[in-house]
Amino acid sequence: MTTELATVQAANHERQKLPWLRFAPPAFLVVVVLVRGHLIALISSHPAISAWFTVLVSISLQALPFLVLGVVLSACVRTFVSPTALTRWLPRSPTLAVPVAALSGALLPGCECASVPIAGSLVSRGVRPAIAFTFLLAAPAINPVVLVSTSVAFAGQPQVVLARFVGSLLTSVVVGWVWLRLGRDSLIRMPARHILAKSRLGTFVGEARHDMLHAGGFLVVGAAVAATINVVVPRAWLDVLGGSLVSSVLVLAVFAVIVAICSEADAFVAASLTQFPLTARLVFMVVGPVIDVKLFSMQVGTFGRRFATRFAPLTLVVAVVVATAVGTVLM
Repeated sequence: MTTELATVQAANHERQKLPWLRFAPPAFLVVVVLVRGHLIALISSHPAISAWFTVLVSISLQALPFLVLGVVLSACVRTFVSPTALTRWLPRSPTLAVPVAALSGALLPGCECASVPIAGSLVSRGVRPAIAFTFLLAAPAINPVVLVSTSVAFAGQPQVVLARFVGSLLTSVVVGWVWLRLGRDSLIRMPARHILAKSRLGTFVGEARHDMLHAGGFLVVGAAVAATINVVVPRAWLDVLGGSLVSSVLVLAVFAVIVAICSEADAFVAASLTQFPLTARLVFMVVGPVIDVKLFSMQVGTFGRRFATRFAPLTLVVAVVVATAVGTVLM
């Protein structure tokens, strides 16, 4: 009981640090409506501000449908699926359960915004965190929608689709195994939930509303950070740094983190970066779905800051190394 009480208190403390983030989406809409006339005049007279708003809105609109999908599925898991049912299809051995969880990510068409609340549901329902995190990383990268969009973007280059699938799958499995052996689950601080309802439908609505406000707030914050970096960083730097494989891999890895493009659309951006080697563009497509600024901010909101500041660097390093190796072999 003492341990459970300490966990609840820690979760409440983490949630109270940034309570305003839950109200970021509705507050943002209210502000836009109230000052829309001034905003239009300001945007039209300043190209940089216009570009910032364009990136912010495009990222948010790209991610929103898949965030809603994730929220709905997350609420369904918490409301209608028992904890025992979630683990029944997984192997008893956590080591074997990690790759099974990774492969199951292919069944969910969605982006990284959808996978965060679902992974949060799995952890809260008793699934071992390493297994839930493996699913979180795999689902937005190897699902059919992403693979089809990649094949369209890189028409006539099936090796790119294969390399993306293999690189993303291996990244999720390796990160899952590393966290299983070396990760500290005690760092996870799930936000407290205060949802009281007399029916399953009421519970479902309450769960969905909670996740939408919570994850949506961090999505807006992450999108704003990505928009700011897009405007500040000169694109000419990318042309200069794309000369060698090492520099181009590092540049596109960082670029994937800061631009925060949904996994369903990033292949078209990668295909347009013709000044970079194909392996570097593969790194861009493998890194983006597993760690970017908006995904990091959503992980902070769902699992806590201490967890996210350790999990994100691990994911980034593994993704870059694995994608570079896979690209070198397959392309």
